[in-house]
Amino acid sequence: MSDALRLERKDQVLVITLDRPKANAIDAKTSRAMAAAFDDFQADPDLRVAILTGAGERIFSAGWDLGTAEDPDQDYGPGGFGGLMSRFDLEKPVIAAVNGACVAGGFEIALAADFMIAADNATFFLSEATLGLTVASSSVSRLCQRIPHALAVDMLYTGRRIDAAEALRHGLVSDVVAQPDLMPAAHALAERVIAAAPLSVAAMKQMVTKVGALTPEAAFELDEAGGLPAKARANDSEDAREGPRAFTEKRPPVWQGR
Repeated sequence: MSDALRLERKDQVLVITLDRPKANAIDAKTSRAMAAAFDDFQADPDLRVAILTGAGERIFSAGWDLGTAEDPDQDYGPGGFGGLMSRFDLEKPVIAAVNGACVAGGFEIALAADFMIAADNATFFLSEATLGLTVASSSVSRLCQRIPHALAVDMLYTGRRIDAAEALRHGLVSDVVAQPDLMPAAHALAERVIAAAPLSVAAMKQMVTKVGALTPEAAFELDEAGGLPAKARANDSEDAREGPRAFTEKRPPVWQGR
């Protein structure tokens, strides 16, 4: 594992901390280490949620390390840049705990997470156009689906910065907390996810990915064509019988993930 990455297991949660001073920028080696961490996260049946954050209190990640002599278009490892940007088949949720400046490729990685929680000192911006570079097409899609079009194009074309309060106002992040409360808030959110049935969460995540931007008719047609296998698996599981049974018996459900 790369020295730039710290991994910590807390029960069913994997905390991935990017620790690469001074700006938590990501080179190819770090990206491949992040890919390996997400590979292990997906493969481990005892892990339910990943939390991705940056070391320190100033910078979540500055994105691609512009100081490296490496080709920025080279192989980043499975899942694309940061191990997450093109990992469209990941069945488990990822929480981005944004502890400070969330810039360029760092912002794009956070956009690829299922949730973003921000410290109150966080800022978000895409600097690529001001450097003669471009943003990944998947990131443009994610950004335009999450915030108003006018704000998205302003951020993309000009590198406009928004603070945590504006990000919350426009629905880019789900919560803003004081810096010391960031990781506790991320863990509290993870525990709420863990309380739900794992196969149901996997199915919901697949549906968000595959039909979240479709019309209701197109979503229905994809489902009828068998394009949502995780949904069928969840509905035919033992957990689908355990949930109603536990509700009737007025007790917490015991999920088996099968």
